[in-house]
Amino acid sequence: MSDQTSAGATSRRSFLKTGTAAAGAVGLQFSFNSGVFAAGSDQLKVGLVGCGGRGTGAAGEALKADSQSKLVAVADISANAIEASLANLKANERIERQVAVDDAFKFVGLDAYKKVIENCDVVLLASPPGFRPPHLRAAVEAGKHIFTEKPMATDAPGVRSVMESVRIAKEKNLALVAGFCWRYDLPRRELFQRIHDGQIGDVVAIYGTYLTGPVKPMPPESTRPAGITDFEWMVRNWYNFTFLSGDGLVEQAIHTVDWLQWAMKDVPPSSCTAVGGRQVPANGGNIYDHIEVNYEWENGVRGFMSQRQIPGCHNENNLTVMGTKGTALIRPGKDGVKITGTTPWVYEGPAPSMYQVEHDQFFDSIRTGKHINNGDRMATSTLAGIMGRMAGYTGKQVTWEMAEQSKQVLVPEITGWDTKIDLPPLARPGVTPFI
Repeated sequence: MSDQTSAGATSRRSFLKTGTAAAGAVGLQFSFNSGVFAAGSDQLKVGLVGCGGRGTGAAGEALKADSQSKLVAVADISANAIEASLANLKANERIERQVAVDDAFKFVGLDAYKKVIENCDVVLLASPPGFRPPHLRAAVEAGKHIFTEKPMATDAPGVRSVMESVRIAKEKNLALVAGFCWRYDLPRRELFQRIHDGQIGDVVAIYGTYLTGPVKPMPPESTRPAGITDFEWMVRNWYNFTFLSGDGLVEQAIHTVDWLQWAMKDVPPSSCTAVGGRQVPANGGNIYDHIEVNYEWENGVRGFMSQRQIPGCHNENNLTVMGTKGTALIRPGKDGVKITGTTPWVYEGPAPSMYQVEHDQFFDSIRTGKHINNGDRMATSTLAGIMGRMAGYTGKQVTWEMAEQSKQVLVPEITGWDTKIDLPPLARPGVTPFI
């Protein structure tokens, strides 16, 4: 199934095209158009779904991006998480006055996201990725501008749902910004633009790394609180379950996959193989702690990415893009974004927080009406990550068409905390089937 037909190539090209570039020049101060939001006022009402560290960070950046915005509604499965998040935000003097969440708008529960969406103009989606497709669909159907964390789904049916949501968002002219934050990093933006402009010649190979420790290690069963259901225990430890996180490759190292996709102008790979497994006991979880993926594009370019989340090991988050005239590099340090070869270059410009730039441009696009929509590329990168996980879990060569058309549904229909989860065991390459 590795042979690619012209029809297959057309499928890859037509499935997703390069996402819309961020509108306007980068800047940290904007002159906003007024009188078009919140029933004729200048205020933008912001809602937050998912009050963990990333959600809290996104809310802070959103409020800093637009001085006329207010956080008015929040949702989480934990009331304690909500209070901790709001306390964190209020501790920042710059945005304290913009945190205006009354007790009646602190929503707790699995369906709390619906209530937040009803009460805001802009929604920030930062819950575990397994919940992302229905949350995104609800937000676009309600006509809200959206910031959504990465990844966009944990299985191919989820990605297809996201693509439909992207279509709806375009029809409604909604701003849709994805949490692939490196796309808003000024040094990397210039590096990839130079790659696309041909400064290193034709790209021939790419190697990216995401080597780090575990994000949220699975606690032993002995620490499980009495009386909670299996599903609640899994959601509390969502990172360790493929249906909720997508695995470390899809949840964290997806940033590296996104770098590969960026280098290839968001053209999907034609196929991939992968190796992976688990070295450290999973304590009941079912994700790998390492995967290495070998992607191939139709033009013969190879892309390799190595992901590991094991404590006590070498840590690294680098990228090497090899071309016929030079090599583009991402390394640590102030001179770490550079090109070597016939036309060397080192980035020497400003490097503001990419998280803040992302929200600055998001809100500017809402105010000016020149709405950013990252939808196509965010779905491409997510499916490319899922494709690599599929190859690692099954030991099979997986084509783009196989990944795109996969019918494997990881996320069950959620009916409440008593939802029954048919949790697959840790995958075994050569035994676990491709679905």
